[in-house]
Amino acid sequence: MLPREEFVFTIGYDGPVAVVDNHAKRKYGKLSTSELAEKGLFRAAYSSAVYSKESRELELVAEAYNRLVSQSPVELNALERLFGVSSVDVKRSISL
Repeated sequence: MLPREEFVFTIGYDGPVAVVDNHAKRKYGKLSTSELAEKGLFRAAYSSAVYSKESRELELVAEAYNRLVSQSPVELNALERLFGVSSVDVKRSISL
């Protein structure tokens, strides 16, 4: 499994290798899930919550996101599709 900072800022995959946004990782990699959500980095916050496997963190991201959208609230189970993030067992990464 990748380290948390690499998983949170993975922007795609090249076969069995995760492609990581190195600039964002350096700038925001130490922030907690709630801090990422507060900054509006919802995809990164959701990735952090998925990595932690804590249901409370997933709820926190959904609540923060729903506070900002004027549409109907997004359900917790729709966040995976919304942000395109799921847990993947990858052992290597490259940074861009």
